[in-house]
Amino acid sequence: MQDFAALPGYGVSGTVDGRSYYLGNHRLIHDRGLCSPELEATLEALERQGKTVVLLGADHGVEALFGVADTVKDSSREAVAQLHALGVKTLMLSGDNPHTAQAIAAQVQIDEARGNQLPQDKADAIAALSVKGAQGAEGNGSKRVVVGMVGDGVNDAPALARADIGFAMGAAGTDTAIETADVALMDDDLRKIPVFIRLSRQTSTILKQNIALALGIKAIFLALTVMGLGTMWMAVFADMGASLLVVFNGLRLAGKDRGRAARA
Repeated sequence: MQDFAALPGYGVSGTVDGRSYYLGNHRLIHDRGLCSPELEATLEALERQGKTVVLLGADHGVEALFGVADTVKDSSREAVAQLHALGVKTLMLSGDNPHTAQAIAAQVQIDEARGNQLPQDKADAIAALSVKGAQGAEGNGSKRVVVGMVGDGVNDAPALARADIGFAMGAAGTDTAIETADVALMDDDLRKIPVFIRLSRQTSTILKQNIALALGIKAIFLALTVMGLGTMWMAVFADMGASLLVVFNGLRLAGKDRGRAARA
């Protein structure tokens, strides 16, 4: 094979014995002008079954097509359900055709699915969500929406970089995705994402508690000192005692969600 080239979001191309061949998705063949009404009907039938169709085309037409389908993991359904329970909205951005994307999304109860997404389309979608969330927060005083992205391929890297926080599937993910993301899930278990969110929220709560606790103790000691009631032991407690209380309060995080993570 000669002139082999990867076509991001489409497939690959190359030359064999002086003839050009293309191996990729529906969009690749369509853009090459190789689709016919009969082929479109066949592709639509396969896509509505939730299958991803890979086509082998040449300059004269399509020579073969392969219909494949991913098996949805039960852990994926559970992960999406847990995310919804945490108030997280889900959106699937897929390079597959819209019919396949909708079929998979329906199986795992994802809120919205978009198909035929090129790498730049995914990045633009994440950017639009971030802008929309920021504008909504400014308009009604609500909290800014944080946008997370989960991906494993080269096509996901731009969106992972654009998101507020990117999660890469460490075991099956490409090096580009892992290097771009903020977090790598080394066992490729999506249930780790809701665990991550719960732990982050608990950490934020305890951090605020520790700040309030430390400042509150020191403020009370300062007031007692101004009133002439402060003692050396009070000073020790306001310093070392406050530090120990903060440490002990922080240790409450140890073990939280450990059982859930182990079961996941």
